[in-house]
Amino acid sequence: MKDAMPATKRLAQSRSSENDARLQAATNGFVADFGREAAIYMEACVHCGQCAEACQFYVGTGDPRYTPIHKIEPFKQVYERQMGPFAPFFRLFGLAPKVTLEELENWQDLIYDSCNMCGRCSLICPVGIDIADLVEKARHGMFEAGLVPPDYLGALAEKEHATGSPFGIAAQEFRTALTEIGNQFDVIMHVDKEQADIVTTVSSIDVKMYPASVAATAKVLNHLGVSWCFRTDGFDADNESLTAGDRKGQESVTRAIVEAATNCKAKVLIMPECGHSYTEMRWEAANSVGHALAFRVLHMSEYLAECIEDGSLQFNQVDETCTFHDPCQVSRRSGRSDAPRTVLKALGVDLREMPDCGDMNWCCGGGGGVALINRAKPLRDTAFQIKARQVEESGADTLYVSCSGCRQTFDHCGKDLNWDRKIGSLLELVADNLTDRKAVEA
Repeated sequence: MKDAMPATKRLAQSRSSENDARLQAATNGFVADFGREAAIYMEACVHCGQCAEACQFYVGTGDPRYTPIHKIEPFKQVYERQMGPFAPFFRLFGLAPKVTLEELENWQDLIYDSCNMCGRCSLICPVGIDIADLVEKARHGMFEAGLVPPDYLGALAEKEHATGSPFGIAAQEFRTALTEIGNQFDVIMHVDKEQADIVTTVSSIDVKMYPASVAATAKVLNHLGVSWCFRTDGFDADNESLTAGDRKGQESVTRAIVEAATNCKAKVLIMPECGHSYTEMRWEAANSVGHALAFRVLHMSEYLAECIEDGSLQFNQVDETCTFHDPCQVSRRSGRSDAPRTVLKALGVDLREMPDCGDMNWCCGGGGGVALINRAKPLRDTAFQIKARQVEESGADTLYVSCSGCRQTFDHCGKDLNWDRKIGSLLELVADNLTDRKAVEA
Protein backbone atom coordinates (compact mmCIF):
# COMPACT_ATOMS: atom_id res chain seq x y z
CA MET A 1 0.00 0.00 0.00
CA LYS A 2 1.41 3.37 -1.06
CA ASP A 3 1.94 6.08 1.48
CA ALA A 4 -0.65 8.84 1.50
CA MET A 5 0.44 12.10 -0.08
CA PRO A 6 2.17 14.33 2.50
CA ALA A 7 -0.05 17.07 3.86
CA THR A 8 2.36 19.80 2.74
CA LYS A 9 2.25 18.52 -0.85
CA ARG A 10 -1.56 18.34 -0.81
CA LEU A 11 -1.68 21.90 0.50
CA ALA A 12 0.73 23.08 -2.20
CA GLN A 13 -1.34 21.42 -4.91
CA SER A 14 -4.52 22.90 -3.49
CA ARG A 15 -3.01 26.38 -3.48
CA SER A 16 -1.69 25.93 -7.00
CA SER A 17 -5.14 24.85 -8.20
CA GLU A 18 -6.76 27.80 -6.43
CA ASN A 19 -4.26 30.23 -7.94
CA ASP A 20 -4.86 28.79 -11.41
CA ALA A 21 -8.61 29.28 -10.92
CA ARG A 22 -8.14 32.88 -9.79
CA LEU A 23 -5.89 33.66 -12.73
CA GLN A 24 -8.40 32.15 -15.13
CA ALA A 25 -11.18 34.19 -13.51
CA ALA A 26 -9.16 37.38 -14.01
CA THR A 27 -8.42 36.47 -17.62
CA ASN A 28 -12.09 35.74 -18.31
CA GLY A 29 -13.02 39.05 -16.70
CA PHE A 30 -10.58 40.93 -18.90
CA VAL A 31 -11.67 39.14 -22.07
CA ALA A 32 -15.32 39.96 -21.35
CA ASP A 33 -14.43 43.65 -21.76
CA PHE A 34 -12.44 43.30 -24.96
CA GLY A 35 -15.03 44.87 -27.23
CA ARG A 36 -14.43 47.08 -30.23
CA GLU A 37 -14.00 50.24 -28.17
CA ALA A 38 -11.41 48.76 -25.81
CA ALA A 39 -9.54 47.23 -28.75
CA ILE A 40 -9.34 50.57 -30.56
CA TYR A 41 -8.04 52.24 -27.39
CA MET A 42 -5.32 49.67 -26.81
CA GLU A 43 -4.18 49.64 -30.43
CA ALA A 44 -4.10 53.46 -30.62
CA CYS A 45 -1.51 54.31 -27.95
CA VAL A 46 1.61 55.97 -29.43
CA HIS A 47 3.47 55.99 -26.07
CA CYS A 48 3.90 59.76 -26.11
CA GLY A 49 3.81 60.01 -22.30
CA GLN A 50 1.55 63.07 -22.20
CA CYS A 51 -0.86 61.32 -19.86
CA ALA A 52 1.85 61.23 -17.16
CA GLU A 53 1.73 64.99 -16.62
CA ALA A 54 -2.06 64.77 -16.29
CA CYS A 55 -1.91 62.32 -13.37
CA GLN A 56 -1.56 63.75 -9.88
CA PHE A 57 0.03 60.56 -8.60
CA TYR A 58 2.81 60.87 -11.16
CA VAL A 59 3.14 64.63 -10.73
CA GLY A 60 3.16 64.31 -6.95
CA THR A 61 5.80 61.58 -6.81
CA GLY A 62 7.70 61.70 -10.10
CA ASP A 63 7.50 57.89 -10.17
CA PRO A 64 7.11 56.63 -13.78
CA ARG A 65 5.14 53.61 -12.50
CA TYR A 66 2.20 55.96 -12.05
CA THR A 67 2.05 56.93 -15.72
CA PRO A 68 -1.64 56.28 -16.51
CA ILE A 69 -1.20 54.16 -19.62
CA HIS A 70 1.28 51.96 -17.74
CA LYS A 71 -1.45 51.09 -15.24
CA ILE A 72 -3.33 49.04 -17.83
CA GLU A 73 -0.27 47.09 -19.03
CA PRO A 74 -1.32 43.61 -17.78
CA PHE A 75 -4.81 44.24 -19.16
CA LYS A 76 -3.26 45.10 -22.53
CA GLN A 77 -0.95 42.08 -22.27
CA VAL A 78 -3.93 39.75 -21.95
CA TYR A 79 -5.62 41.52 -24.87
CA GLU A 80 -2.57 41.08 -27.12
CA ARG A 81 -2.28 37.42 -26.17
CA GLN A 82 -5.97 36.50 -26.30
CA MET A 83 -7.91 38.83 -28.59
CA GLY A 84 -5.62 41.15 -30.54
CA PRO A 85 -5.34 40.87 -34.34
CA PHE A 86 -1.93 39.20 -34.01
CA ALA A 87 -2.75 37.13 -30.91
CA PRO A 88 -1.70 33.77 -32.45
CA PHE A 89 1.72 35.17 -33.33
CA PHE A 90 2.11 36.83 -29.93
CA ARG A 91 1.46 33.46 -28.27
CA LEU A 92 3.59 31.48 -30.71
CA PHE A 93 6.66 33.65 -30.42
CA GLY A 94 6.20 34.64 -26.77
CA LEU A 95 5.80 38.33 -27.61
CA ALA A 96 3.08 38.65 -24.96
CA PRO A 97 3.90 36.32 -22.06
CA LYS A 98 1.02 34.92 -20.08
CA VAL A 99 0.10 37.19 -17.18
CA THR A 100 0.74 35.58 -13.80
CA LEU A 101 -1.22 35.86 -10.57
CA GLU A 102 1.86 37.31 -8.88
CA GLU A 103 1.99 40.02 -11.53
CA LEU A 104 -1.66 40.88 -10.91
CA GLU A 105 -1.11 40.96 -7.15
CA ASN A 106 1.74 43.41 -7.65
CA TRP A 107 -0.49 45.41 -9.99
CA GLN A 108 -3.08 46.12 -7.29
CA ASP A 109 -1.50 49.37 -6.15
CA LEU A 110 -1.47 50.71 -9.72
CA ILE A 111 -5.01 49.81 -10.68
CA TYR A 112 -6.61 50.71 -7.33
CA ASP A 113 -4.34 52.69 -4.97
CA SER A 114 -2.98 55.16 -7.52
CA CYS A 115 -5.89 55.79 -9.87
CA ASN A 116 -8.94 57.94 -9.18
CA MET A 117 -10.50 57.10 -12.57
CA CYS A 118 -10.83 60.89 -12.76
CA GLY A 119 -10.37 61.00 -16.54
CA ARG A 120 -7.81 63.81 -16.64
CA CYS A 121 -5.45 61.52 -18.55
CA SER A 122 -8.27 60.63 -20.94
CA LEU A 123 -8.93 64.29 -21.67
CA ILE A 124 -5.28 65.05 -22.37
CA CYS A 125 -4.56 62.00 -24.56
CA PRO A 126 -3.77 63.24 -28.10
CA VAL A 127 -5.33 60.17 -29.73
CA GLY A 128 -8.45 60.09 -27.56
CA ILE A 129 -7.83 56.99 -25.46
CA ASP A 130 -10.20 56.85 -22.49
CA ILE A 131 -7.63 55.46 -20.06
CA ALA A 132 -9.97 55.88 -17.09
CA ASP A 133 -12.52 53.66 -18.82
CA LEU A 134 -9.86 51.01 -19.43
CA VAL A 135 -8.90 51.11 -15.75
CA GLU A 136 -12.56 50.60 -14.80
CA LYS A 137 -12.75 47.62 -17.16
CA ALA A 138 -9.48 46.17 -15.83
CA ARG A 139 -10.88 46.30 -12.31
CA HIS A 140 -13.62 43.87 -13.38
CA GLY A 141 -11.07 41.10 -13.92
CA MET A 142 -9.25 42.03 -10.72
CA PHE A 143 -12.50 41.67 -8.80
CA GLU A 144 -13.22 38.29 -10.34
CA ALA A 145 -9.81 37.10 -9.13
CA GLY A 146 -10.42 38.36 -5.60
CA LEU A 147 -7.80 41.08 -5.97
CA VAL A 148 -9.71 44.08 -4.64
CA PRO A 149 -7.86 45.74 -1.72
CA PRO A 150 -9.41 43.93 1.26
CA ASP A 151 -9.81 46.82 3.69
CA TYR A 152 -12.59 49.40 3.39
CA LEU A 153 -13.06 49.28 -0.40
CA GLY A 154 -13.36 45.52 -0.64
CA ALA A 155 -15.37 45.18 2.56
CA LEU A 156 -17.82 47.96 1.70
CA ALA A 157 -18.34 46.66 -1.83
CA GLU A 158 -19.01 43.18 -0.43
CA LYS A 159 -21.55 44.51 2.05
CA GLU A 160 -23.19 46.64 -0.63
CA HIS A 161 -23.52 43.59 -2.89
CA ALA A 162 -25.20 41.67 -0.06
CA THR A 163 -27.45 44.41 1.37
CA GLY A 164 -27.73 47.22 -1.19
CA SER A 165 -25.81 49.61 1.06
CA PRO A 166 -22.04 49.73 1.71
CA PHE A 167 -22.74 50.28 5.40
CA GLY A 168 -25.47 47.64 5.48
CA ILE A 169 -28.21 50.21 6.11
CA ALA A 170 -31.54 48.39 5.88
CA ALA A 171 -34.76 50.02 4.65
CA GLN A 172 -36.20 50.48 8.15
CA GLU A 173 -32.91 51.79 9.45
CA PHE A 174 -32.83 54.36 6.66
CA ARG A 175 -36.40 55.40 7.45
CA THR A 176 -35.44 55.83 11.11
CA ALA A 177 -32.36 57.86 10.12
CA LEU A 178 -34.49 60.17 7.97
CA THR A 179 -36.90 60.71 10.87
CA GLU A 180 -34.03 61.57 13.19
CA ILE A 181 -32.48 63.95 10.65
CA GLY A 182 -35.85 65.58 10.09
CA ASN A 183 -36.30 66.14 13.82
CA GLN A 184 -32.74 67.38 14.27
CA PHE A 185 -32.97 69.96 11.49
CA ASP A 186 -36.69 70.68 11.77
CA VAL A 187 -37.54 69.69 8.21
CA ILE A 188 -40.32 67.49 6.82
CA MET A 189 -39.14 64.28 5.17
CA HIS A 190 -41.28 62.64 2.48
CA VAL A 191 -40.65 58.91 2.30
CA ASP A 192 -42.04 56.13 0.06
CA LYS A 193 -44.87 58.07 -1.56
CA GLU A 194 -46.84 55.96 -4.03
CA GLN A 195 -46.37 58.62 -6.66
CA ALA A 196 -43.88 61.47 -6.82
CA ASP A 197 -42.51 63.59 -9.64
CA ILE A 198 -39.05 63.63 -8.10
CA VAL A 199 -37.17 60.83 -6.36
CA THR A 200 -33.94 61.72 -4.63
CA THR A 201 -31.24 59.30 -3.57
CA VAL A 202 -28.62 59.71 -0.87
CA SER A 203 -25.03 58.77 -0.21
CA SER A 204 -24.36 56.62 2.83
CA ILE A 205 -21.48 59.00 3.56
CA ASP A 206 -24.02 61.80 4.03
CA VAL A 207 -26.25 59.69 6.27
CA LYS A 208 -23.28 58.75 8.45
CA MET A 209 -21.12 61.89 8.30
CA TYR A 210 -23.03 64.82 6.79
CA PRO A 211 -26.71 64.58 7.82
CA ALA A 212 -27.10 68.32 7.24
CA SER A 213 -26.75 67.58 3.53
CA VAL A 214 -29.67 65.13 3.65
CA ALA A 215 -31.72 67.74 5.51
CA ALA A 216 -30.73 70.37 2.92
CA THR A 217 -32.13 68.17 0.15
CA ALA A 218 -35.51 68.04 1.89
CA LYS A 219 -35.44 71.74 2.73
CA VAL A 220 -34.84 72.79 -0.88
CA LEU A 221 -37.47 70.45 -2.34
CA ASN A 222 -40.04 71.46 0.27
CA HIS A 223 -39.31 75.11 -0.47
CA LEU A 224 -39.93 74.51 -4.17
CA GLY A 225 -43.28 72.88 -3.39
CA VAL A 226 -42.67 69.96 -5.75
CA SER A 227 -43.92 66.40 -5.39
CA TRP A 228 -40.93 64.44 -4.13
CA CYS A 229 -39.77 61.66 -1.85
CA PHE A 230 -36.95 59.43 -0.67
CA ARG A 231 -37.43 55.73 -1.34
CA THR A 232 -36.36 53.02 1.08
CA ASP A 233 -36.41 50.34 -1.64
CA GLY A 234 -33.63 51.98 -3.64
CA PHE A 235 -31.99 54.84 -1.82
CA ASP A 236 -28.24 54.34 -1.54
CA ALA A 237 -26.38 55.81 -4.50
CA ASP A 238 -22.78 55.26 -3.40
CA ASN A 239 -22.20 52.25 -5.68
CA GLU A 240 -18.88 51.16 -4.22
CA SER A 241 -19.29 48.06 -6.39
CA LEU A 242 -18.46 50.21 -9.42
CA THR A 243 -15.13 51.36 -8.01
CA ALA A 244 -14.30 47.85 -6.76
CA GLY A 245 -14.98 46.30 -10.18
CA ASP A 246 -17.98 44.18 -9.13
CA ARG A 247 -20.20 44.27 -12.20
CA LYS A 248 -23.03 42.25 -10.66
CA GLY A 249 -23.04 44.37 -7.52
CA GLN A 250 -22.97 47.54 -9.60
CA GLU A 251 -25.95 46.35 -11.62
CA SER A 252 -27.85 45.31 -8.49
CA VAL A 253 -27.53 48.76 -6.89
CA THR A 254 -28.48 50.47 -10.14
CA ARG A 255 -31.48 48.25 -10.74
CA ALA A 256 -32.86 48.89 -7.24
CA ILE A 257 -32.73 52.66 -7.78
CA VAL A 258 -34.24 52.44 -11.25
CA GLU A 259 -37.10 50.26 -10.01
CA ALA A 260 -37.76 52.55 -7.04
CA ALA A 261 -38.02 55.62 -9.28
CA THR A 262 -40.09 53.75 -11.86
CA ASN A 263 -42.52 52.38 -9.27
CA CYS A 264 -43.58 55.85 -8.15
CA LYS A 265 -43.70 57.19 -11.71
CA ALA A 266 -40.93 59.72 -11.15
CA LYS A 267 -40.08 62.21 -13.87
CA VAL A 268 -36.71 63.13 -12.38
CA LEU A 269 -34.17 61.16 -10.36
CA ILE A 270 -31.83 63.39 -8.39
CA MET A 271 -28.42 62.01 -7.55
CA PRO A 272 -26.87 63.38 -4.37
CA GLU A 273 -23.63 65.29 -4.00
CA CYS A 274 -21.63 62.23 -5.02
CA GLY A 275 -19.53 61.62 -8.12
CA HIS A 276 -19.31 58.03 -9.36
CA SER A 277 -22.92 57.32 -8.43
CA TYR A 278 -23.99 60.05 -10.84
CA THR A 279 -21.99 58.79 -13.80
CA GLU A 280 -23.28 55.26 -13.24
CA MET A 281 -26.93 56.35 -13.27
CA ARG A 282 -26.54 59.02 -15.96
CA TRP A 283 -24.40 57.14 -18.47
CA GLU A 284 -24.48 53.43 -17.67
CA ALA A 285 -27.81 52.63 -15.99
CA ALA A 286 -29.80 52.02 -19.19
CA ASN A 287 -27.23 49.45 -20.29
CA SER A 288 -27.14 47.89 -16.83
CA VAL A 289 -30.92 47.35 -16.67
CA GLY A 290 -31.39 46.65 -20.38
CA HIS A 291 -33.85 49.42 -21.29
CA ALA A 292 -34.19 53.18 -21.56
CA LEU A 293 -34.99 55.00 -18.33
CA ALA A 294 -38.45 56.51 -17.92
CA PHE A 295 -37.08 59.55 -16.08
CA ARG A 296 -34.33 62.13 -16.30
CA VAL A 297 -31.20 61.71 -14.17
CA LEU A 298 -29.76 64.92 -12.72
CA HIS A 299 -26.95 65.60 -10.33
CA MET A 300 -28.09 67.84 -7.47
CA SER A 301 -26.07 70.78 -8.82
CA GLU A 302 -27.74 70.34 -12.24
CA TYR A 303 -31.17 70.35 -10.66
CA LEU A 304 -30.41 73.49 -8.65
CA ALA A 305 -29.11 75.24 -11.77
CA GLU A 306 -32.28 74.40 -13.69
CA CYS A 307 -34.44 75.76 -10.88
CA ILE A 308 -32.44 78.99 -10.89
CA GLU A 309 -32.75 79.32 -14.64
CA ASP A 310 -36.53 78.88 -14.58
CA GLY A 311 -36.85 81.39 -11.72
CA SER A 312 -38.15 78.99 -9.08
CA LEU A 313 -35.10 79.40 -6.82
CA GLN A 314 -33.83 82.71 -5.53
CA PHE A 315 -31.45 83.48 -2.70
CA ASN A 316 -30.27 85.93 -0.14
CA GLN A 317 -26.93 87.24 -1.36
CA VAL A 318 -23.89 85.77 0.35
CA ASP A 319 -21.03 88.13 1.23
CA GLU A 320 -18.15 85.67 1.07
CA THR A 321 -15.08 84.83 -0.97
CA CYS A 322 -14.95 81.22 -2.06
CA THR A 323 -13.40 78.80 -4.48
CA PHE A 324 -14.99 75.68 -5.90
CA HIS A 325 -13.69 72.14 -6.35
CA ASP A 326 -15.15 70.44 -9.42
CA PRO A 327 -15.94 66.75 -8.84
CA CYS A 328 -14.29 64.88 -11.72
CA GLN A 329 -17.29 62.71 -12.56
CA VAL A 330 -19.69 65.66 -12.88
CA SER A 331 -17.35 68.12 -14.57
CA ARG A 332 -14.79 66.37 -16.74
CA ARG A 333 -16.58 63.04 -17.20
CA SER A 334 -20.06 64.51 -17.69
CA GLY A 335 -19.49 68.04 -18.99
CA ARG A 336 -21.43 69.93 -16.33
CA SER A 337 -18.84 72.32 -14.92
CA ASP A 338 -21.31 75.11 -15.65
CA ALA A 339 -24.06 73.96 -13.27
CA PRO A 340 -22.41 74.73 -9.89
CA ARG A 341 -21.18 78.06 -11.24
CA THR A 342 -24.73 79.00 -12.14
CA VAL A 343 -25.64 78.32 -8.51
CA LEU A 344 -22.69 80.25 -7.08
CA LYS A 345 -23.41 83.23 -9.34
CA ALA A 346 -27.03 83.33 -8.17
CA LEU A 347 -25.84 83.29 -4.54
CA GLY A 348 -23.70 86.37 -5.21
CA VAL A 349 -20.49 84.97 -3.77
CA ASP A 350 -17.08 86.24 -4.83
CA LEU A 351 -15.85 83.15 -6.70
CA ARG A 352 -12.08 82.89 -6.98
CA GLU A 353 -11.29 80.15 -9.45
CA MET A 354 -8.30 77.86 -9.09
CA PRO A 355 -5.87 77.68 -12.04
CA ASP A 356 -7.06 74.26 -13.22
CA CYS A 357 -10.80 74.55 -12.74
CA GLY A 358 -13.74 73.07 -14.57
CA ASP A 359 -12.92 70.27 -16.98
CA MET A 360 -9.19 70.37 -16.19
CA ASN A 361 -9.52 70.33 -12.39
CA TRP A 362 -7.24 68.12 -10.33
CA CYS A 363 -9.02 65.35 -8.44
CA CYS A 364 -9.26 65.58 -4.66
CA GLY A 365 -7.07 62.47 -4.58
CA GLY A 366 -9.59 60.11 -3.03
CA GLY A 367 -11.86 59.34 -5.97
CA GLY A 368 -12.26 55.94 -7.57
CA GLY A 369 -12.26 54.24 -4.18
CA VAL A 370 -8.74 55.46 -3.24
CA ALA A 371 -10.18 57.13 -0.14
CA LEU A 372 -11.26 53.68 1.05
CA ILE A 373 -7.84 52.01 0.83
CA ASN A 374 -5.87 52.31 4.05
CA ARG A 375 -2.48 51.50 2.59
CA ALA A 376 -2.94 54.25 -0.03
CA LYS A 377 -3.07 56.97 2.61
CA PRO A 378 0.52 58.30 2.16
CA LEU A 379 0.13 58.35 -1.62
CA ARG A 380 -3.30 59.97 -1.35
CA ASP A 381 -1.96 62.70 0.93
CA THR A 382 0.86 63.38 -1.54
CA ALA A 383 -1.56 63.68 -4.45
CA PHE A 384 -3.90 65.86 -2.38
CA GLN A 385 -1.22 68.50 -1.89
CA ILE A 386 -1.69 69.72 -5.48
CA LYS A 387 -5.26 70.67 -4.72
CA ALA A 388 -4.40 72.03 -1.27
CA ARG A 389 -1.84 74.41 -2.78
CA GLN A 390 -4.31 75.65 -5.36
CA VAL A 391 -6.96 76.30 -2.71
CA GLU A 392 -4.44 78.28 -0.66
CA GLU A 393 -3.35 80.29 -3.68
CA SER A 394 -6.96 81.28 -4.44
CA GLY A 395 -7.07 83.29 -1.21
CA ALA A 396 -10.72 82.34 -0.71
CA ASP A 397 -12.39 82.10 2.70
CA THR A 398 -14.21 78.85 1.95
CA LEU A 399 -13.83 75.88 -0.39
CA TYR A 400 -17.19 74.60 -1.61
CA VAL A 401 -17.72 71.11 -3.00
CA SER A 402 -20.65 69.25 -4.58
CA CYS A 403 -19.50 65.69 -3.91
CA SER A 404 -19.59 64.01 -0.51
CA GLY A 405 -16.67 61.77 -1.46
CA CYS A 406 -14.53 64.82 -2.25
CA ARG A 407 -15.68 66.46 0.97
CA GLN A 408 -14.64 63.39 2.95
CA THR A 409 -11.21 63.39 1.27
CA PHE A 410 -10.69 67.07 2.05
CA ASP A 411 -11.63 66.47 5.67
CA HIS A 412 -9.39 63.43 6.12
CA CYS A 413 -6.38 64.67 4.15
CA GLY A 414 -6.72 68.05 5.85
CA LYS A 415 -6.35 66.37 9.23
CA ASP A 416 -3.38 64.33 8.03
CA LEU A 417 -1.59 67.47 6.80
CA ASN A 418 -2.83 69.90 9.49
CA TRP A 419 -4.64 71.80 6.75
CA ASP A 420 -7.53 73.67 8.34
CA ARG A 421 -9.37 75.34 5.48
CA LYS A 422 -13.13 75.78 5.79
CA ILE A 423 -14.96 73.20 3.63
CA GLY A 424 -18.62 73.65 2.73
CA SER A 425 -21.33 71.87 0.77
CA LEU A 426 -22.85 73.76 -2.16
CA LEU A 427 -26.24 72.21 -1.43
CA GLU A 428 -26.13 73.25 2.23
CA LEU A 429 -25.15 76.80 1.20
CA VAL A 430 -28.24 76.90 -1.03
CA ALA A 431 -30.54 75.56 1.70
CA ASP A 432 -29.27 78.14 4.18
CA ASN A 433 -29.95 81.09 1.87
CA LEU A 434 -33.33 80.41 0.29
CA THR A 435 -35.53 83.41 -0.39
CA ASP A 436 -39.27 83.32 -0.87
CA ARG A 437 -39.90 84.30 -4.50
CA LYS A 438 -43.21 86.01 -3.72
CA ALA A 439 -41.52 88.17 -1.08
CA VAL A 440 -38.86 89.20 -3.59
CA GLU A 441 -41.43 90.06 -6.26
CA ALA A 442 -43.43 92.15 -3.75
